Amino acid sequence: MSVPITAAVAGTAARLTGASTAPAAPTSAAATSAPPRERATDRRSGPPRLRALDGLRLVAALMVACYHLGGRNGEITDAWGSSPSQQFPTLSQLFSYGCLGVHVFFVISGFVICMSGWGRGLRAFTASRISRLMPAYWAAVVLVTLVFALPWVTYEAVSPSDMLVNLTMLQEPVGTDRVLGVDWTLWVEMRFYLLFALFVVIPGATRRRVVFFCAGWMMAAVLAQASDWEPLTLVVMPEYAPFFIGGVGLHLVHRFGHDATAWAIVVSSWLIGQHYAVASLWRPVADSPFAYRSSLGIIAVVTLGYVLVAAIALGRFQWADWGWLTVAGALTYPFYLVHEHLGWVVVRVLHRDFGLPSWAVLPLAIGGLLLLAWLLHRLVERPLTPRLRKAFAT
Repeated sequence: MSVPITAAVAGTAARLTGASTAPAAPTSAAATSAPPRERATDRRSGPPRLRALDGLRLVAALMVACYHLGGRNGEITDAWGSSPSQQFPTLSQLFSYGCLGVHVFFVISGFVICMSGWGRGLRAFTASRISRLMPAYWAAVVLVTLVFALPWVTYEAVSPSDMLVNLTMLQEPVGTDRVLGVDWTLWVEMRFYLLFALFVVIPGATRRRVVFFCAGWMMAAVLAQASDWEPLTLVVMPEYAPFFIGGVGLHLVHRFGHDATAWAIVVSSWLIGQHYAVASLWRPVADSPFAYRSSLGIIAVVTLGYVLVAAIALGRFQWADWGWLTVAGALTYPFYLVHEHLGWVVVRVLHRDFGLPSWAVLPLAIGGLLLLAWLLHRLVERPLTPRLRKAFAT
């Protein structure tokens, strides 16, 4: 995930390397230098719109929203006035698995970034990331800061200095307070983009290069875990790398068809990824009386995420070609950004101030935040995205 500071470096590198500013077809110079088998099996002339993937994005975002608003304790407990386990005695246990929506996001991201970055130069790749991610992010940071600054809102806003740092999307490594609770995932995504740009986009995407990228990243992630060397761990992210790698492997299957190497990448990433998910999210029942997640439940959700992305990659959901899925995909990112912190405010107002029952508050809160996401998409993303893309691509 690129940011203005990163973009400056990327833009300079693009000028020095002479990277193309326009997307190239799969038969670009990088592709024609590939082995004959690779050229013959690359049958796509451009990335089609996979509407089912848009729908899966929104499902993953709704999973995370249910987790933040009804499947964990913390600030949301203050918003409800009691633990979500008391508000949703049955559903709260199911909602606790919603945090795994982030892992599904990472698989989708690996697939999408490999698809959209194929044949692009560094400058075009950087411009696409900045224009796609920054408008809604800037708006969300400003909006949440302003809402938390209202006198009747009980949640404390970050300092003006920290808010300004948040606009760079680099608050995690800088160590300032975060405006958005979900922005830790943006820092994870940013490092994935950087690795993909360095090892795939700059030299030019080919099947062989992407395979070596996946294998090299996986080995580096395993070595980082074994060595416990913090600098390497920071860069290669062993806990999350398998999910991105799995998505990239599924894109190879989508682009070139069934292939033992690509499926080996996918399966190995799933085997290692589920281990990290269980290790980070499972706790003994005695330690987690609320929001207990079984290891089998975690494995099942991770597996389902892989299976659904694989089914989309193999064309099993081509029938799901409804236009509203594209709208759902467009709402996912702004909704993901604002749902947690603004969700606390909405839940508190509807439940504690207006006295609405919890079973009505949760869908009303999610529906209202989806409406806000639509407004951010129409009023912020639509006008700013093409302008930013043009500015950074030239």
